[in-house]
Amino acid sequence: MNQESLWSSRYRDAGEQYLFGTEPNRFLAHRLGLLQNGRTALSVADGEGRNSVWLAEQGLEVTAIEISPVAIEKARRLAAGRQVDVSFLLADMLGPEWPPAELHNTFDWVIGVFIQFVGPAERDRQFAAMKQLARSGGRILLQGYTPKQLDYRTGGPSAVENLYTEELLRAAFADWKIEELVAYEDEIAEGMGHKGRSALIGLVAQKA
Repeated sequence: MNQESLWSSRYRDAGEQYLFGTEPNRFLAHRLGLLQNGRTALSVADGEGRNSVWLAEQGLEVTAIEISPVAIEKARRLAAGRQVDVSFLLADMLGPEWPPAELHNTFDWVIGVFIQFVGPAERDRQFAAMKQLARSGGRILLQGYTPKQLDYRTGGPSAVENLYTEELLRAAFADWKIEELVAYEDEIAEGMGHKGRSALIGLVAQKA
């Protein structure tokens, strides 16, 4: 099953509920003051819209990329219900034509929350695309799981190679200014998909 079919099936099976809830990721929400230094934001692998809609509520001009048309349909309903505008793009961020040239060096913020659905080779492409999308002086914000999450099993991938360590992220963003990199544990409640004690990591890095 390809990624589009896999995720569309998961979002469809959730029915009227939102798989990861409708509230923003906590690591993202707690950086509100920093986020307001920018005007434009791109949320990659945005799912059902919880993060992009929240970003729009904070006054940012928001674009969201998502591979699943089922998720985008639910995200549009969420945005309409909360009376905000988000530009939703149906796209595979790992596709050969992504990102399109017109989006290069565009966004103040590129947001990736729990986008650990790929292994090391594709992750390099994923990060490279995100770096291309950020403007000079723009930032990337990542939230993910560390390998200890395999002990908790409260969400995230089951493949250890998909998970982040501080060393991995420092190496991946060695050409950027790492403003924050923190590994920690927390209780999270993000819909049916992420619930319980979790081993987390967060990054904020700025493009030169």
